[in-house]
Amino acid sequence: MGARVELFAAIRRDERVSIRQLAERHKVHRRTVRQELGSAIPPERKTPVRVSRRLEDFTQVIDATLREDLDAPRKQKHTARRGPGPAGR
Repeated sequence: MGARVELFAAIRRDERVSIRQLAERHKVHRRTVRQELGSAIPPERKTPVRVSRRLEDFTQVIDATLREDLDAPRKQKHTARRGPGPAGR
């Protein structure tokens, strides 16, 4: 977020010119220039809500399976010794 704060500060320093000139000079949208002139702190980023349409029908089944796995015993390490490898020791 430091880069946006620095950008907002640079735009505030150059406030004497028009919004369009500020946008061109700092290579940002005019909306960003207006936001900056309204507030010294950049707005928080919005986190999108993502929905997987294909998995939507199965989410309850998947969640139930994962909850059951939390109670299941841990897998044992494989302790059997294996024979010689491909080098034929």
